[in-house]
Amino acid sequence: MSQTSASTKFAFAMITSLFFMWGFVHNLDPILIPHLKKSFSLTTLQSSLIDSAVFIAYFVMALPAGFIMKKYGYKAGIIAGLSLFAIGSFLFIPAANTQQYLFFLLALFIIACGLTILETAANPYASLLGDPATSTQRLNFAQSFNGLAATLAPIIGARMILVEGNSDEALAVMSESARKLALASEAASVKTPYMVLGLVILVITLVFAFLKLPEIKETENETGGKSILHTLRHAHLRWAVIAQFFYVGAQVCVFSFFILFAIKSAGLTKMQAANYLGWGCGMAFMIGRFAGTFFMRFIAPNKLLAFYAAMNVLLSLAAITMTGMATVYAVIGISFFMSIMFPTIFDLGIKQLESDTEMGSSLIIMSIVGGALLPPILGYISDVTGNIQIGYSVPLVCFVVIFYFGWKGYKVKGIS
Repeated sequence: MSQTSASTKFAFAMITSLFFMWGFVHNLDPILIPHLKKSFSLTTLQSSLIDSAVFIAYFVMALPAGFIMKKYGYKAGIIAGLSLFAIGSFLFIPAANTQQYLFFLLALFIIACGLTILETAANPYASLLGDPATSTQRLNFAQSFNGLAATLAPIIGARMILVEGNSDEALAVMSESARKLALASEAASVKTPYMVLGLVILVITLVFAFLKLPEIKETENETGGKSILHTLRHAHLRWAVIAQFFYVGAQVCVFSFFILFAIKSAGLTKMQAANYLGWGCGMAFMIGRFAGTFFMRFIAPNKLLAFYAAMNVLLSLAAITMTGMATVYAVIGISFFMSIMFPTIFDLGIKQLESDTEMGSSLIIMSIVGGALLPPILGYISDVTGNIQIGYSVPLVCFVVIFYFGWKGYKVKGIS
């Protein structure tokens, strides 16, 4: 198959659309956290379970996703992932109607199961669909549309979900029944955006069902790809799994708690904070992806990754120690330098895995469970200290680990 054929280009374009869609739904989570925190009177730690419900799915579903890809191919995996994505989106309607926090968490978990399959398929597919020499650039380009979603989702989501509602003072003087009714009305604002999202995903699923995707054929190796233990014998993959665990944990901490962070550290309103999340963090993330793709023409991906991680260690210190709008700008800076981390860690991690690629991809996707386990630590630190800025020491530690991967851990040393 010619690497410049029309079918390859169209396939890459459709795969790239998936990066936008899962980026959009992931970046609605920072809007859901303050919204459901108020609706269900949650602590910061309890509200962090929104992230836990999403990212625990990556741990549960990553290996089944890899099995689907190996047995049935990338197209079957994409259709299965999109179907679960749509089902989970539609479940937000009964979740809002029943006013059960656990129902919301279940809907998010099902969406995330679909996203796990999509990411397990789309990341290696985008990386492998073309010249191996430019695989990291190609994956960063596709992931740039994830950055576009990070810009648009908070802006659109805030206007559809973060209804003005009643102030905390007004709710405090209401009777219990009136208070529950008022909060139920506010919580119901999630129904329309998730119904629309589910319908869009259904349309995309139908397109993929009738679309002929080029199959990627990889080198067969009878001794490889047979077990997790065999795959983990690749030292650089082990480090990629560790680095991705801490990267996703850092990203979720930074984005999901941004609105609460900006309200506390800079005195912004929810809507102002949401705008800074979209136009600030989201835009910086998107620009960082495109800029990183360009820089990789001249700088080795691992070196750029190490430099970006080092910058984020410094910016995390600023977010913890400074006050006012300077803290907001520091987190926006973190978003820029986080931009290339996921696709770069992923691509460096699956280098030269050959028949272990599907399993290696699944293991890196499993490490996304960091997004479930690290945010509650930030939430706990915030609740105990009464200062959410101190909680940002969690992403600081994460960026130190990522720096090491870009410095030394990425090196392909063969099977150990």
